[in-house]
Amino acid sequence: MIKKITVSWLLIGSLLLAQRVTDIRFEGLSLLSPATAKNIAKIRIGENITKEKINNSIKNFFAQGYFKNVWVDQDKGTLIYHFKEKVAIANVDIKGYGSEDEGKKLLAGIWLKKGDLYDARHVKQAKQAIITKLNKKGYYDSVVDVSISPVGKSSVSIIFNVNKGSKIFIKKINFIGAKKLSKSDLESKTVNKEEEVFSWIPWRNSGKAVVDQLPYDSYRVKNVYMQNGYIDAKVSKPLMRVDFGSYNAKIDYEITEGVQYHVGTVTISHNIKGLDINKLENSLSLIKGKIFNVKRMRKDIKFLEDKVGNVGYAYVKVLPKMQKDIKNKVINIEYVIQPGEAVTINDVIISGNDTTKDRVIRRYIYLTPGDKFNAKDLKDSKNALGRTGFFEKVDIKTKRISKDKINLLVKVKETATGSISVGGGYGSYEGLMLNASVSDKNIFGSGINTALGFELSKISKNYNFSFSNPKVWDSMYSLSMDFYKKNYEYTDYTQDQVGGDIMFGREFYRYFHASTGIGYVDNKSTVNDSSIYENGIFYNDKYKKLSFFGTLNYDTTDDYYLPREGMKANINFEYGKLSGNDYNSTLYPGGYGDMSKISAKVGFYYGLEDLIDYDLILRLKGRYSKINSNDNEKLPIAERLFTGGAGSIRGFDSYSLSPYFIDPKNGKRNLIGGTDKSSISLEASIPLSEAAKMRLAFFYDYGKISTDRHDSSDSAIVDNITRSSTGVVLEWRSGFGPINLIFAKPLDDKPGDKTAKFEFSMGSKF
Repeated sequence: MIKKITVSWLLIGSLLLAQRVTDIRFEGLSLLSPATAKNIAKIRIGENITKEKINNSIKNFFAQGYFKNVWVDQDKGTLIYHFKEKVAIANVDIKGYGSEDEGKKLLAGIWLKKGDLYDARHVKQAKQAIITKLNKKGYYDSVVDVSISPVGKSSVSIIFNVNKGSKIFIKKINFIGAKKLSKSDLESKTVNKEEEVFSWIPWRNSGKAVVDQLPYDSYRVKNVYMQNGYIDAKVSKPLMRVDFGSYNAKIDYEITEGVQYHVGTVTISHNIKGLDINKLENSLSLIKGKIFNVKRMRKDIKFLEDKVGNVGYAYVKVLPKMQKDIKNKVINIEYVIQPGEAVTINDVIISGNDTTKDRVIRRYIYLTPGDKFNAKDLKDSKNALGRTGFFEKVDIKTKRISKDKINLLVKVKETATGSISVGGGYGSYEGLMLNASVSDKNIFGSGINTALGFELSKISKNYNFSFSNPKVWDSMYSLSMDFYKKNYEYTDYTQDQVGGDIMFGREFYRYFHASTGIGYVDNKSTVNDSSIYENGIFYNDKYKKLSFFGTLNYDTTDDYYLPREGMKANINFEYGKLSGNDYNSTLYPGGYGDMSKISAKVGFYYGLEDLIDYDLILRLKGRYSKINSNDNEKLPIAERLFTGGAGSIRGFDSYSLSPYFIDPKNGKRNLIGGTDKSSISLEASIPLSEAAKMRLAFFYDYGKISTDRHDSSDSAIVDNITRSSTGVVLEWRSGFGPINLIFAKPLDDKPGDKTAKFEFSMGSKF
């Protein structure tokens, strides 16, 4: 007689207890092999059959998550396990929500996909996840129905039918009881904001409600008060009232402000050797007599944590003890430092790099297994990875694995490094200008930078190819090569060049990189109008140049595209030997000879968000170049200096500014190039739209170019030119790379100057 046993089965007869297992069979099982099933059952041939063993084996099978039902039959000493397996999901789809791509985005991250086993609980969770996503997108009263249909005998299809409801738009926000702080100050930090005029513009507030963020907005408002000294302020939960006819809403906050406190005494207490309390206290941002600001207090805590972290304490805690003096309306603060245990690095674990190889990332991490933890090294590692331009986001965290050892968890979010870049502008002289390049800063995830590009206009045709490996064989050494062909038709002459260079370099002291190399140029310049000067002193230059280069770079910035802190500088030196045929050497009996050139750039970047609670970035940039040659040797026009355009003085055509002479025959201005030039730029960048990654930068440019060479005694030479300009730049970090739209106004242009009030470029700028 066959006895049936299920999971609810409680009693087994005495006869069964006397049986031994002689065989185990499995019926209806396809998801597991018999050998695996026997291991899960944990019942062996020869063992006594007991109800506890069978019940436990059934529970073990249910725990695998593969089965809807499991039961056991016994035929004497043979146990027969029967399985009813769960069906698989053949397809997951969504209907009623936009395009196919939009539907896929909504389904992403709901933890339900094709090939999974069907589980009603998981489907319910997925449904709720979709509703939550719709709420975040501003849709209210969204309805999601689930339809499940069989596909064959062992699969099902799941379709989520979405009625996304209506969006709520916030027409009014009331901060009831707010008198000391303005509405704009309070609303600036909330996620839910009033709808603004022209709300369709990306950087204007649309007024769209984000319902799941409402509970947190009251904390954000409270934080604004805490940043302005009102530490006793109370902010109620927001009350949103919705008109379901129009789906317009109003939000009310009840606020009790309290009194404003200033900073009293600020002290630090610790027992760590080597820390100078006086030096630390002088570096704190909370200053006695100033309005208390909780954000600055948090900044001080982070500062102290970093200082203690530099001596090996990764898990230091800085506890601020605050004592209110209600009578004098001041807060006395004592920072108590609890260092914990000093730790060393056990391992560095990297994630998020689908393209970039692990070894490339490790090049820029200054902490390795066995090193003592150092907070500065940790920050420098994060900044170094940010400067590569390979990643949109870099995060490095620590994970404690023992009392004195930690792992570094390096998580990166890669950005597009391979791109087709396009830029250009329009000028009265060059007409429509177009430049394009195919490049990859991180080709095949190797860290190698390659580029192939061109520049075209009605007067120019330039082509270039470059290759750069900043870490040859993961070492401190670099190698770069550059090849180019330039053809530029100036007003009076045409320059035709073919050249290239190769550079070898090495990194020093973390922030410095030095390189040296050689270059070769074959130049042919021809006069467009031979009647200008029959002797061709200035323009008929056909020569070859062999150059020797030396460069030094310094970079402490925190990001490749948008630095908010640090300094970037470089200095370049070139020594060139020129040879060739000079069409007229009356003034220069020495012909072509030696020349030297030095150029330098420096940029300072400072973000003010910590100080003024607004993402304002200040930039100061300077550039300088000087070229020398012997007095009795000719300096070709192609080697001289010109300025104007993006990267120097915006608002003027590229390379359109230089010393010039006035042709005595026709009064025409003829550029002769300079031997000394400099420029300075002041910029202030503010956010327009964080979602669209757009910013607006206001700038002022000032530049000067001059020459110490008078190549014709018959000419009226203007040998010193100064110009300035101002304007705005729309900075957009698009999916195709950074795009800059430049709107410039020259402030002191002169008759004959070639101005360009609009330019655009794609790619990084110094």
